[in-house]
Amino acid sequence: MPQITVTINGRSFRMACDEGEEERLTSLAERFDGYIETLRESFGEIGDLRLTVMAGIMVTDELSEAQRRLKALQDENSTLHNGHSELAEDIEQDRKKLVDGLNEASERIEAIAENITASIRRR
Repeated sequence: MPQITVTINGRSFRMACDEGEEERLTSLAERFDGYIETLRESFGEIGDLRLTVMAGIMVTDELSEAQRRLKALQDENSTLHNGHSELAEDIEQDRKKLVDGLNEASERIEAIAENITASIRRR
């Protein structure tokens, strides 16, 4: 299992990760460190633990918001899918009505044609 060293809040941490995940883990650590740096710039030196906890809360808040947006998009997708299914059913019903109407018109035309033919023969 590969191991990498990441730096968060000026401290180095050796971490294990799955094969091929080294770059991703490094990127995540850098992103988390960015949160801490942003907080440090806003609040000054308020203690390493406090900065880390606040950064963790910020990340959790972003994750929660992303999950909320994902749920809203999933609900919207479901609504659209259901609407599509209903529309497809309506189209199929309209198609059946059209086919029935065309069959009925065809039968009437054939009946009229037979009447005309019979009428001509009688003359």
